This record gives sequence, C-alpha cells and structure tokens, in this order.
Amino acid sequence: MVKIKNVVSGSPADIAGVKKNDLLLEINEHTIKDVLDYMYYAAETNVLLTVRRDSQIMTFAVEKDEYDDLGIESDTFLMDEKQRCSNKCIFCFIDQMPPDMRETLYFKDDDARLSFLQGNYVTLTNLNQADIDRIIAMKLNINVSVHTTNPDLRVKMMHNKFAGEKLKYIYQLAENGIQLNCQIVCCPGINDGDELRRTLADLGGLMPNISSMAVVPVGITKYRDGLYPIKIFDKKSAGETIDIIAEFQEKFLSEYGTRTVYPSDEFFMIAERELPESAYYEDFPQYENGVGMLRSLIDEFEQALDTAEQLSGERHISIATGYSPYPIICGLAEKAEEHFPRLKCRVYRIRNDFFGETITVTGLITAHDLIEQLRGVELGDELLISSAMLMADSEIFLDDMTVSDVERELYTKIRVTSNDGFEFLDAVIGK
Repeated sequence: MVKIKNVVSGSPADIAGVKKNDLLLEINEHTIKDVLDYMYYAAETNVLLTVRRDSQIMTFAVEKDEYDDLGIESDTFLMDEKQRCSNKCIFCFIDQMPPDMRETLYFKDDDARLSFLQGNYVTLTNLNQADIDRIIAMKLNINVSVHTTNPDLRVKMMHNKFAGEKLKYIYQLAENGIQLNCQIVCCPGINDGDELRRTLADLGGLMPNISSMAVVPVGITKYRDGLYPIKIFDKKSAGETIDIIAEFQEKFLSEYGTRTVYPSDEFFMIAERELPESAYYEDFPQYENGVGMLRSLIDEFEQALDTAEQLSGERHISIATGYSPYPIICGLAEKAEEHFPRLKCRVYRIRNDFFGETITVTGLITAHDLIEQLRGVELGDELLISSAMLMADSEIFLDDMTVSDVERELYTKIRVTSNDGFEFLDAVIGK
C-alpha cells in the first residue's frame, strides 16, 4: 500500500473523491506497492481505486484518458524506499570517495525501478523471481550492469555470493522478449582479454534482445587504501580492448546488421586513437554512457560553424576541461579561431587533485581544482565549463561549492555549457 501525501487539485483522483492521507491499496484489484504498479495499472481509461481512510475501506471509480496520471502523490518518487546496493564491487567508485563529503554521495543504489524510470544500470542481485516475473509481465526494458558472464568471476568482482547465480535473470528476460542495454566496467587483468571475449560472446547469443552494450574503463581514485588492487588502462591495453570489441562488432554487424557493442570514448583517448565517424555509433544507443559523446560534439560544432555569423567585436575566452577530452576541445577551439579571426580561445586542462590524477574525465572536476589551477591565470571575458561538472539541474559542484563561489574566487564570469555542439559554439562566441 502507498500513503497518499497529496492529491492534485482537479485531477481524476481528486474529482473521484480520493483524499490526502488515504492509503492506496489497489488499482483494478491489483495490489499497489510502488510506482511501477501505480503507473502500470493506472494506465487504463476506467480505473477502480481501493483505499483505506482511517479504518474504512473505500472504492472510487475513475474515468480518464488513457495514460493520464491519476494525480496521486506520495512521499517519495518511487512510492517506496530506494533499494540499496547489496554488492561490494571491487571497482565501486563510491568506495573510493574522499571522506567528509555530503551524505547523498555515499548512497549506493541498485534499484531496478530507477532503470526503467531514469535509465540507471542495475546488477539484478537485489531481485528475486517475483521481481523478474513482474518485469516480464509489464514488458519493461532494462539496463543491466553485467561486467562478466563468468559466474565465479562475477561473484569475485561484486563480492556477492549470489552475483553469479543471478546471471540467469539476464537469460530469462531476453528469452521473454525484454530488451536489455548492458554495461561492462572493464578492469585490466580481471575481466578484459579472454574474459571480455567470453562475456561478449555470451551476450551476443541473446541477440536481438540485447539492444546495446557499452564497455567502459574502470575509474580509480587515490582513495583506495585497503581495497582490491586494480590497475588502470594504458595505451597498449586500451588499444587491445578496442580491438577485441572490433572483432565482435564485425561479427554482430554481419549477423544482425548492427555493431551492438561499443567502447566508451575514454578508451580511444587512452589508446591515443582517432575517434570513429558518426556512422560507427549508429543511433548512439549508449550515448549517456559516454559512448559517442565526443564524436557527436565535434559533428554538431562543425555544423554550427558552417552557418555562424562573424563576431562583431573582439572576444577572449577560456575553456576548462579534463585531461581525457583535452585534445578534442583544443581541436574545436582551433577551428573556432580559424573561423572567427577576432576570437582568442585558451583551453586549460585541469588536473584532478581532488580524486587523483588517474581520474581524467571532465565530469569529476571540482570547484577547488578549478580555483587552485586557474587562480591568477588570464581567463578573458568568460570561463566556459561543462554542465557535467555540476549536480543535475543545479550550480553545485561535487565539493559543494557553487558556480558563484568559483566566479568570486577567479574574478571572472563563468558560462556553463552542455555536450551539445551548437550550444557550445554559442558559448564560445558569446551568443
């Protein structure tokens, strides 16, 4: 049952007579325990709600348009408690976080409902057979952190004795027509090489119900005291991983007409290889996992340049970026300067002292590192930073400082831009 925190005024539930503090028990005689049940069973046009008001059980008949929301709100988005991760993965980034950060950054979720609703990746170790049956019945596609299909190795990597056994759920879901997007966090000497080949071959056997796979390199911070020893990828090992993936891309393309599996952009940066062209990424199915983001940025930026008008005056700006995408951002800055003779664009790569120099992505740059490394530096009219450095829909960095704090410390205006080439060019030219 779900406690109703609020009923939206004028909504179908409000019109029917449902009240704040009622307990929602059933929709069309189906027990409601969370937001998935609520959304699934409330999608119909004719809905029968069963609620408890004090000690009385009441029913309300609701008529509405198909898929319109009933207007019932709960204390939490999930209408239930968020499920904590039951694993202790040897590569877990949260275990490598510095001390004394805000509490929410240490919360490990492994909630399948967030996979359906927000695109999170889950390991399936929190699920039981009833959960799998519900996913199949509701026909919900899911994002799965696989990492390896070797049961013993999965147990070792996740430090969860059930991790290998729960691999069976991947096969059950695929066999019942559920589409899966899969993620493999790759650790050198652990699940790369032949183990990666095994994983890709096993998942490939479930196609076409494996929609896509992303292989991403493990991230290692300087806070690993007492944790499992893991190496980071170097130029050679990153190149070898790209080549293994290419073997399977060719096979899948021949058999199914799609590459299906992709290395993240970071692999190409580490291996010092050219990024593939856009066609390589097909429909960019793993974009949010850092696959094809840089290629998309380059292509959009170049398209925007083709139609951009000349600057009316001088403009001097700076861009802060991580070590990994630095060569790409420098290339875009050079193209912009060639197109706009009155533009001067400096690119600064920010060393990650907060998490350690092995972290090279832009999204984990903190305000403190920006301030320490750019204080006293010529920044021009504006400093451009990526929205990836900030919490979603906010101006707060990982270290709890704000964009305004950094502006005050550096005595400069900051402009936040997204991974969109058109928006990025607008920011560069001050549009």
